[in-house]
Amino acid sequence: MGPGTDQCTSLDNNGYLKECVPPLEDNIDQPNAAAKPPRSLQPVRHCISQAMLAGTSDSKSTNECSGLKSPQNEKCAYTPIFRSGSCSEMGPKPYMEDEYICVDDLQQHLDPQPDYPFHGAFYGVFDGHGGIDAASFTKRNILEFILEDSIFPKGVKKAVKNAFAKVDHALADTRSLDNSSGTTALTALILGRNMLIANAGDSRAVLGKRGRAIELSTDHKPSCTSEKMRIEKLGGVIYDGYLNGQLSVARALGDWHMKGPKGSDGPLSAEPELEEVTLTEEDEFLIIACDGLWDVMSSQYAVTIVRKELMLHNDPEKCSRQLVREALKRNSCDNLTVVVVCFSSDPPPKIEIPKMHRRRSISAEGLDVLKGILDNE
Repeated sequence: MGPGTDQCTSLDNNGYLKECVPPLEDNIDQPNAAAKPPRSLQPVRHCISQAMLAGTSDSKSTNECSGLKSPQNEKCAYTPIFRSGSCSEMGPKPYMEDEYICVDDLQQHLDPQPDYPFHGAFYGVFDGHGGIDAASFTKRNILEFILEDSIFPKGVKKAVKNAFAKVDHALADTRSLDNSSGTTALTALILGRNMLIANAGDSRAVLGKRGRAIELSTDHKPSCTSEKMRIEKLGGVIYDGYLNGQLSVARALGDWHMKGPKGSDGPLSAEPELEEVTLTEEDEFLIIACDGLWDVMSSQYAVTIVRKELMLHNDPEKCSRQLVREALKRNSCDNLTVVVVCFSSDPPPKIEIPKMHRRRSISAEGLDVLKGILDNE
């Protein structure tokens, strides 16, 4: 999606969008006629932090396999809690190929393995194509592949990359699966305060930071400059926005009818891009969703909706349903899967600004959004 003007992203004097968001109901509304908006306000790209994703806080070594450094003498009272809500709808398509996973308490999933010195969570969305086989298999196995890796938890980055590769190879070897089926994969592994986003495909992870949208993943479209260069270097072609005229993503698991022998580098890659974040009290929630949402909605608009809804009812499940409803109103033509993860038991606080004699013409959240844009410049 190229830059453009989104009529739904202007803010009113209360810091919310001028477009009215309909009240929540029990059933998802059917889509109606609405213009498809391009991505608008440029969200802030989060720079990679250097924090150990695993191990005790007094660890002083850098693990070469993970590439993550342990904070030295870090003392922080902040400890995030994890609660999530999800919504998955078929939308206007005749079949459903999306899958997702939500694990709010990783300790329960680790049993009967030894206890680890951290609390954690795991989330993922998987947008299948060519059938549901690849997305369903990935959902069932990717977390186990991470946890069972001998290098976990000391080498988290390497364990996650290994898991993506194991899923990809298993999709080629398992005879009960259609080897022409494929899926994008976006996961969020959180251990303590440290979150690792891994993405292969065009699903997206967006962090809500005091009202600002911070994108933690890159949409792997074939037309993306870096992906286009990689594809053409490896002998692939892009026709009408499709890789080799067949696939609308540049990275995916499965799709072995388009890949060469295992172990070879081909235009269609299964390697995830990683982004690491150390969570702070300003980080309020995470949105991960398949491209059915992002095709019709900007990252900033999604964050504004979720923050507003959380301040009303503090329910991430209702937030995810609200995003799906809004995407259907905007005529999304794809399956829709959204997961909202909150990092606190409390709703987001109202952003207060000092009273001044001169009346402000922009809200506190609007100022925060503008600050993020300027910082990004």
